[in-house]
Amino acid sequence: MLTLKGKSVSSGITIGPLALFHRNTISTAVRPIDDAEAEVSRFQAARAASISQLQSLYEKAVEKIGEEQAAVFEVHQMMLDDDDYVDDIVSQIRDEKLNAEAAVEHTAQNFAAMFRGMDDAYMQARAADVLDISRRVERELCGGEGIDFSAYDQVIIAADDLAPSETLQLDTDKILGFVTSGGSTNSHTAILARTLGIAAVVSTGTQLHNDVDGKTAIVDGTTGTVYIDPDEETLERMKKRQNSEIRRRQELESVRGTESVTRDGRHIDVYANIGNPDNLPQVLSNDAEGIGLFRSEFLYLGRNTYPTEEEQFEAYKKTAQTMAGKKVIIRTLDIGADKKVDYFNLATEENPAMGMRAIRICLTRPELFRTQLRALCRASAFGTIAVMFPMIISTGEVRRAKAILQDVQRELDEQGMKYDPHMEVGIMIETPAAAVMSDELAKEVDFFSIGSNDLTQYTLAIDRQQTQLDAFFDAHHPAVLRLIGQTIANGHKEGIWVGICGELGADLALTETFLRMGVDELSVSPPAVLPLREKIRSLDLKK
Repeated sequence: MLTLKGKSVSSGITIGPLALFHRNTISTAVRPIDDAEAEVSRFQAARAASISQLQSLYEKAVEKIGEEQAAVFEVHQMMLDDDDYVDDIVSQIRDEKLNAEAAVEHTAQNFAAMFRGMDDAYMQARAADVLDISRRVERELCGGEGIDFSAYDQVIIAADDLAPSETLQLDTDKILGFVTSGGSTNSHTAILARTLGIAAVVSTGTQLHNDVDGKTAIVDGTTGTVYIDPDEETLERMKKRQNSEIRRRQELESVRGTESVTRDGRHIDVYANIGNPDNLPQVLSNDAEGIGLFRSEFLYLGRNTYPTEEEQFEAYKKTAQTMAGKKVIIRTLDIGADKKVDYFNLATEENPAMGMRAIRICLTRPELFRTQLRALCRASAFGTIAVMFPMIISTGEVRRAKAILQDVQRELDEQGMKYDPHMEVGIMIETPAAAVMSDELAKEVDFFSIGSNDLTQYTLAIDRQQTQLDAFFDAHHPAVLRLIGQTIANGHKEGIWVGICGELGADLALTETFLRMGVDELSVSPPAVLPLREKIRSLDLKK
């Protein structure tokens, strides 16, 4: 039995087979081959696997964003079946004795150059597509990437850590838990685990290898312990604890359908945080009263081009309709810092958490911002949507963002497009600057949502992705709590409501503190909704 110790980021106990997340570097260097036909077979197998992946992506995209916008994956499948493309690669392998990786790369560059040289703008745009499909084939030739979920019913994923684009590609229905050698309590792996309500342990410091693939593992998300190939005594002990947790979840069913109201009659809105529409079943099954944070950047991750207005509209519309009138607060894109997207072509920064990200990108690239705001406004006609701007530090930024929003709404009026003219506009309080200036900022917006993760990071001057500083990272620091209390008080003075959407919102040790500060709304990962409601219902604020 191998025992690992790490940091708990999502509680619970899970038991199941371990599957390594494979990440391989693409190498297209020319190397000698002995058997051309064997190399052709390697290429054809990689091509077939790529076509199968694209079909799965197409089916998933149809469900999320509709057939029209998912069509790109069908186009990519057809390109991989194109005779000219396939024949060019095969002939290079056979005639020039090139290895498959090099042959695919040569063909990709030649075809891309050909497309770029055409007069038709549509055909010029195909250059990016041919490079994209070729990279997919090259990844397969270099060992593939990710996990072959077809080999398992459900698995515990082991990795060094997972990037946002990688978590998007996972089949979440088959994930039992996570264990990572790196990562932090605020990593994307941790956020996904909390959203799904599955156990996760990060930062074990031990890189796992193929010899543990498929072995039984236990992830104890309460103590931060992982057992691989456990002995019988450990397995029985953890099964008993797992059964106790199941009984605890059953007890929480008693507050399902009840109000989130204290004993003395104070009501608090308990909402859920989500990363994309795939999380909507968790929101509904956990009885959230709305969505307090919709991380819209998922639409920009794991792709090679900007999402269109229609793609975004369909995703927001689906969310609004599914929530059937319950409030959905959509945060405008928060790209930058640890959420890197190559096609944004952002400059390399020594400290990206303090650099070009979120609202700063939107205000410096207004056309990108306008596209998202058009989609948001159009979707607001199908439910109760509110828009929220992240990483604000001044009233000037808020006014500029609102001016662009108002211009977009005038444009929609001229085009006869429907939207909710009363859509609430809010900002995230994530910086000390915003908290200190919250009295002035409250005059500009309809609500505040306090992002406690970033607020803690910037207040304490500790990068929340820097695991070596965890001993210094105190989310309960008096300075952080003081800024939160100040923000709530300033918001109420101007008659706006104030919520908390960071991880502190789910910290039951602080629930009473926040309620006594006067917080109006708490937005947490979906599985944290019922425990939080139970806690709220146990409190009497008049005592």
